[in-house]
Amino acid sequence: MEDGLALSDAFAGATATFILPPPLFDPEPGYPEARAVIDGVVEALTKARPAKVLCLSTIGADAVHDNLLSQRMMMERALRKLPLPLMILRPAWFIDNAASDLASECETGLIHTFLQPACKAFPMVAAKDVGRLAADLIQEAWIDTRVVELEGAARVSPNDLARAFATVLERPVRVETVPRESWEQIFRSQGTQNPLPRIRMLDGFNEGWIEFSDCGRSAVKGTTTLDSVIAELVEASRAKAAA
Repeated sequence: MEDGLALSDAFAGATATFILPPPLFDPEPGYPEARAVIDGVVEALTKARPAKVLCLSTIGADAVHDNLLSQRMMMERALRKLPLPLMILRPAWFIDNAASDLASECETGLIHTFLQPACKAFPMVAAKDVGRLAADLIQEAWIDTRVVELEGAARVSPNDLARAFATVLERPVRVETVPRESWEQIFRSQGTQNPLPRIRMLDGFNEGWIEFSDCGRSAVKGTTTLDSVIAELVEASRAKAAA
């Protein structure tokens, strides 16, 4: 997405453009990778001038402290400067991220969580609800800039995730919180070069400064349940293992 000229050719003649910035979990200090993508997207939109733009952003894009999600704040700010109708979609934490712990849950019956305390319910949403709402929004007509927040019908705690996995796996599953003082060492052992933005993002969720503008009261509510997402993740994992 850094190639503004190629993007402008792709956007040419479009009545609507959907911007899906690539995720980057180990950015260099100052987020130069995100800046390169933003420059390319802004160049392309300036040349192509589509009738409207929908950008997938995230909860926390307006956080007061620097963290991994600040990359989306940078994108939002750049797009707001363009003379184009802009829709910003800020979804909550994806429930589908639980897939990364599926092997551990199946083998040991443990969920290792960085979200804590385990009883705290966090704003989460199913990926399919994000896609569904984005498809609806991009067909709407609007002027200026709109921000739409999206979370699931109910907030989800790590304990809720354990319960959902236990139901589907038909075995006990419990939560084990990962002590904050060990995060940097864990992330570095996994190959992360710059773990601070990710650590600060987790701090933001845990401490409450990554949150929707009114604690989600005005957010659109998805309809996909936690249990259905977990069931689909387990089914997909089993199908892959059997293939």
